[in-house]
Amino acid sequence: MLDVLDASTARRWAVVLRAAFAARREQIDQLNVYPVPDGDTGTNLYLTLDAAFDTVREARERAGRPATTTLVREAEELTRAALLSARGNSGVILSQILRGFAEAMAQEGPGLTVVDAPLLVRALRGATTAAWASVAHPVEGTILSVASATADAAEALGPDATLGEVTAACVEAARDALRRTPEQLEALARAGVVDAGGAGFLLMVETMDRVVRELTPTAAFVVDEFTSTERTMPSRELPLEEPLTGAPAYEVMYLLDGTTSEAVETLRTQLDGLGDSLLVVGGPELWNVHVHVDDVAAAIERGVEAGRPHRLQVTRFADRTLSSHPLVDLAVVACAAGPGIAALFEQAGATTIASGPGRRASAGQLLAAARASNAVEVILLPNDQDTLMSAQAAARAAEQDGLTIHVIPSRTAVQGIAALAVHDPALTAHRNVLAMTQASSATRHGGLTIAAKAGLTSGGACEVGDVLGIVNGDIVIVGSDRAVVARQVADRLLSSGGELVTLLTGGPGDVSPTGAELAEVVRAHIAETHREAEVEVFDGGQPHYDLLMGVE
Repeated sequence: MLDVLDASTARRWAVVLRAAFAARREQIDQLNVYPVPDGDTGTNLYLTLDAAFDTVREARERAGRPATTTLVREAEELTRAALLSARGNSGVILSQILRGFAEAMAQEGPGLTVVDAPLLVRALRGATTAAWASVAHPVEGTILSVASATADAAEALGPDATLGEVTAACVEAARDALRRTPEQLEALARAGVVDAGGAGFLLMVETMDRVVRELTPTAAFVVDEFTSTERTMPSRELPLEEPLTGAPAYEVMYLLDGTTSEAVETLRTQLDGLGDSLLVVGGPELWNVHVHVDDVAAAIERGVEAGRPHRLQVTRFADRTLSSHPLVDLAVVACAAGPGIAALFEQAGATTIASGPGRRASAGQLLAAARASNAVEVILLPNDQDTLMSAQAAARAAEQDGLTIHVIPSRTAVQGIAALAVHDPALTAHRNVLAMTQASSATRHGGLTIAAKAGLTSGGACEVGDVLGIVNGDIVIVGSDRAVVARQVADRLLSSGGELVTLLTGGPGDVSPTGAELAEVVRAHIAETHREAEVEVFDGGQPHYDLLMGVE
């Protein structure tokens, strides 16, 4: 169990939290009935944190800074990125919770290296205070109540509590507070759910507790007891042509700079008179404005009077539509782990986005690529198991904007190639999705890589530098000779027959045998032992994998 959190473990917590948001975004969406039953709280929490990670990484790359910085600087960078990336009411509040944590750490001085139990307690109170201050008209029975109860429980432990005792108490307090939210808010009681934002906060403290306790990842979280029951999305139960419980019809969001504190206060007062769900957060140089109104023009005009509004987002709750006019009916967006793979996809008519091990595309990047296609419907090929979840999150977010994204569950580039081979622009999206999904699923896939760390696999124990043979996503062969393992992978994939074998070469170019040489070894082996199969070899250029194989 950890006694303190340093920059590395704090970063690990953020990564675990992003994964937890991704895995449970749909379940949290289904709880969303307040303030507007638009079913997007979980998705917005995930996309806000996901996009914030992208913003931090890109800023560091532009500045040439290393990934490891001071704890205070990391917190400040993530906080600003979350403010820039915030989506919806829940995303804005999340950015302020992170801000409260960052400010509590900054008070300890720029040289802060670790967060101990007393500082975590102060940070929790700071996060709660920031969250409450961000809402123009706070309401009990929301994420604010859950945050307050959590901070109260942490403070009640006293100064001698350990870090593990603090995080464990936070989980229990958040769980109890979340359970009480239907008693505090009538809208929740009527729908028979707990507060969606509160569920997200429980997930925040529970992931922190798991990092502190150094627990191995498990499938179940405490929050699942509130989300496991299947429910109909509340927003789908409401007539689209009627106002949602008399609430304003539009959500307006924008960033604001070139302003003063006095002008921001005036703006806050004006927007409060125009609508509800008002959040004006940030400062002193950059502010994030969020409000629900009927008069969109007035909300934007007040922003122009106060400063320079930009990144305008307007959403009509009743019938979300694309912000730009689509130029085509159907487009394909494909993730590519290497330049050769990207070239293959582009030749087949797809738009590509760089994504692969070590630097996978985020949900926000996938969503941006889909929007940039200017299509009514988009077929998305993640081509990676770990990117599939991000693709599904992007599809959910796009749905809220009126854009339909169909995710083909392709788990590797060779499955993506098989799917694109049957794509027919003349057919409807529905028929293409069926054909492409079938082609992808019918493609057995494998690969060859080198072990970067010791571990236990389905093929036995491996050490650093061992050759790993992968079949259908599982490491089933551990060896020392690349050529031998490559032939064994091919044999496994062809054990039940096959007509077409696709080989994608990659990996480091200075290791012998190279990916191209291994492909020739496999081609000769197949010609000798599986004569009925045709072999195609392409230079994929993907890192990490000397060879990727697909059998159709």
